[in-house]
Amino acid sequence: MSLAVVTVVSGRHEHLREQIRGLARSTRPPDHHVVIAMGDPRISDIVADTDTGTGTGTGTATVQYMDAVDGRLPLAHARNLGAQTALDQGATILVFLDVDCIPGPHMLSIYELACEDSSNSTALLCGPVTYLPPHPGRWSEEELIAHTNPHGARPSPAVGAVESGTNYDLFWSLSFAVTARTWAQLGGFFEGYTGYGGEDTDLGATARASGIGLRWVGGAHAYHQHHAVSSPPVEHVDDIVRNARLFHTRWSRWPMEGWLAEFERRGLVARTASGRIRRLGEPL
Repeated sequence: MSLAVVTVVSGRHEHLREQIRGLARSTRPPDHHVVIAMGDPRISDIVADTDTGTGTGTGTATVQYMDAVDGRLPLAHARNLGAQTALDQGATILVFLDVDCIPGPHMLSIYELACEDSSNSTALLCGPVTYLPPHPGRWSEEELIAHTNPHGARPSPAVGAVESGTNYDLFWSLSFAVTARTWAQLGGFFEGYTGYGGEDTDLGATARASGIGLRWVGGAHAYHQHHAVSSPPVEHVDDIVRNARLFHTRWSRWPMEGWLAEFERRGLVARTASGRIRRLGEPL
């Protein structure tokens, strides 16, 4: 099989460098690495001058550039473009990895094994993700392994085990794999979403509606690099409200309920008598 890693990025240059180094250390290196730069013309240079530290030279990847949409990152469109680019290069397995994430040394080989199992051939395959503490420099393979502590909100089966899931709202796009066949059946991310939030929950809903399975893949570890975040992400409230409305229109239920409830508690959004979410200050 031919395996491609798809990464979308805007900024986060040092995170991208660490990801490239992690891919170079992989026991099963990717056949292709497709990087979609959203409104960031420096990405080609970052890829080209990244020292992998493995004796294999500098980082290599196919880089494509796209503009932001009204100042918002077109994450869904970018991931679809990355997938199509990889498929055009002959990929039969797509691994989506957020730029913040460093792959564990065996992540790609374990995803590949899961994809080769006929019982997983039509499924979203999701590996465990560890959130890393701050770090002053490069992460070594030994340090990553020592810090392995998968996020507790998602299943983390034993290495070599694959568990079926039923709660598709747990799907997240930080790290997941699909066969080319599954991707074609999904039809990709719905591109009506722009900016922060909603597009990965929508893909999970699409998978469930399409009869595509959800699998949790033990040992396919990814490591999320530390960066400042806010909880809830108040800086993205406008994106979240807009994307939540779109999701509700498509699926007749609200996503991101925890965030929306906290925004309401803080007086940032309100629910109308009909249940519609509106940003305070918007016309009724």
